[in-house]
Amino acid sequence: MNKIAIVYWSGTGNTEIMAQCIEEGAKEAGAETELMGPDNFSADKMSAYDVVAFGCSSQGTEQLEEDSFEPMFAGVESALAGKKVALFGSYGWGDGQWMRDWHERCEAAKANLFDEGLTVNETPNEEGREACKELGKELAKW
Repeated sequence: MNKIAIVYWSGTGNTEIMAQCIEEGAKEAGAETELMGPDNFSADKMSAYDVVAFGCSSQGTEQLEEDSFEPMFAGVESALAGKKVALFGSYGWGDGQWMRDWHERCEAAKANLFDEGLTVNETPNEEGREACKELGKELAKW
């Protein structure tokens, strides 16, 4: 089974719920997980994990949170080549452009991306929580 880092930033708690559900699903499937904020992750930690799931809610004009998450992510972009990466996050407005832009950044960095990224509008309902748990289970086996 995979060792998975789940690195996230959450302003309202919605993306944190997603991260916890992803971790729950991954653990149920037998993966070893580590849940952490962006201040505890950097490029030198990438090689310690088989999969890295990055989570960030949409901010401002559909962008990543710019005080801690964006600087961390910019710092790891050069280490994404060939790495198994999943993206997730919540939003309250817009149409998910931040996730499409983020996905493109990962493609440009030659990451091995899992799907298009999982998004949930506002607080994850039961369906959203289950989708997160399923993502965790799939990442455990990926």
